[in-house]
Parts: sequence; structure tokens; C-alpha cells
Amino acid sequence: MADASQPANIAVIGSNMMDLITYIDRMPDRGETVEAPDFAMGFGGKGANQAVAAARLGSKVMMVTCVGDDAFGPQVIDNLARNGIDTTHVRQVPGKASGVAPIFVEKDGENAILIVKGANADLGPDDIDKAAEALRGTSAILLQLEVEPETVYHAVAFGAREGIATILNPAPARRDLDVARLAGLDWFCPNESELALLSGLPTGTDAEVTEAARSLIARGIGNVVVTLGGRGARWITADAVTEIAPVRVTPVDTTGAGDAFIGSFAHFLGTGADPAQALEQAARFAALSITRRGTQSSYATAEDFSAFAPG
Repeated sequence: MADASQPANIAVIGSNMMDLITYIDRMPDRGETVEAPDFAMGFGGKGANQAVAAARLGSKVMMVTCVGDDAFGPQVIDNLARNGIDTTHVRQVPGKASGVAPIFVEKDGENAILIVKGANADLGPDDIDKAAEALRGTSAILLQLEVEPETVYHAVAFGAREGIATILNPAPARRDLDVARLAGLDWFCPNESELALLSGLPTGTDAEVTEAARSLIARGIGNVVVTLGGRGARWITADAVTEIAPVRVTPVDTTGAGDAFIGSFAHFLGTGADPAQALEQAARFAALSITRRGTQSSYATAEDFSAFAPG
């Protein structure tokens, strides 16, 4: 686990949520009430998930985020701190509820998720400016779309100006995201549907995925990594395509697997691995997470991961 007393080498600017997880036999029909066999609460939010994934692997991580002044706010801050994450720039917003995510997990591990942003909607460019000195000491900034787009644009511009690598996971996808304002972004990491929405192009075939990704690269994005579910992932640049093979496991709960992939990718990239190696390791880390229940609770420590993926 990371030591929060040391300078961060990864910054996460983004969201946190309290996960309200219901394990179900099937989704109810409209107007129907069904009994569910189990329920759990946990810590989530795409930003916090990515921060915890990187910290558990040993990265030094700081987080810039907002929580509410409800009972969940202090719990979220405490959870980040217990995972070794620097919470200096976590702001509590008066009069706002913390973000929550009701999650429904079916027998095969697939999930359906609602999100309520709460205080996450208050995270703004000013929060980045106030954290600027600490951010300058990092080598990578992770971003997601559970906060307002202006905050993401400001962070991308800050990273480009300061020479800090930026990684954006554009989830949940927003049709109104201005790709032109992402010029200078180093890594864009969508899934197929997010890529289709944000590029305006089809992604039904391998060739279409590559074409859609390169349309974004032509607009100033450095690299595109498309996650393809059971088909692995694809790293696309202006002149090359690298396939990342899927890791076969029996899924128990897929919640947070995408965040495990992004957070661990940032970690492995920061250790000096070349991008293809970092992506292969990230695919293994995400695969291990779906063999366990929960979101952050499913993320392995470096020791656990070493046993799962030797070498």
C-alpha cells in the first residue's frame, strides 16, 4: 500500500461514491417487486476506485475530489486515507449529499448501475488550481466523467502545460463532451460504446474501432486504448495497433473492473513498463478483480497480484 506521507506520483482528479450493492437473481420488471438474496455497502466512484487500485499496487497517490457534509463524507475520506491516499485536497461541500451508486449484480456477475453525483458535481477548476503545487509533483493525472466536463478540460490543459501525462476514462460517456478541448490528452481509454458515442462513428468491427480511434487521434489525442470486454483491449496510435489478449476467469462480480484496469495501467506505466506490458498487466489485474465481490474490496494488493500473475 502507498504511504501518504510521501509525494504522490499519481493524481486522481474525479469522483467518489458510496456503493449500495444489491445481489439479485434477476432484474424486476417495471412495477414488479422481487426479493433479492443479498446486499452490501462499499466505497466506489470511478475516481476513488482508480486511486485505490493504483495505491494497492504501491503507487503514491493523491486525490482531488469533493464529498458531502452527510454521514458518508467522513467515511469516504477515512477510506481513502486507510488506503494510503493523500486526502489533503478532498473538499467537503456544505449542504450537499455525497455521491451514491445503487448497483444491481446478477448471478452471472453482470451489473446495472445508477449514479447520483451529489457533491461530485461541485468539483471545479478552482479545486485543481488550489492543488496545483502538489499536482506538479506527480507524473500522471487520472480523469473520468463523473464530474463536470469543465473540470476535465481544465485538468487536461494543466497536464499539457506542466508536462504531466493525462489519462481520461470517458465514463459514463457524455454526448456533449467537447473532444476539441481534449487536445493534448495523452491517453484516452473508452469502451466500444463510449468510443462510438464520442467519435460519432460505428465500432461494430475491428476496422471500425481503429478508424473511430484514429479520428480522435487526428484531433489531438495521443493514444487510444479501447477496452473490448471478453475480447481484451486494443491500443491504437496514429500508425500502429496493438492487441491486448483477454484474461480468462470465471466472473463473480464485474463491478469496478474498468476502474481496476485504468488505475493499475497508470501504476504499471509509472513503474517504467512499456505501454503494451502495462496494458497486459492491467488486464490481469482487472481479471482478478472480477473473481471477487464488491468494487474496491475486490482490488488486489501487490502481493496478491504477484501470486495471480507471476513475473
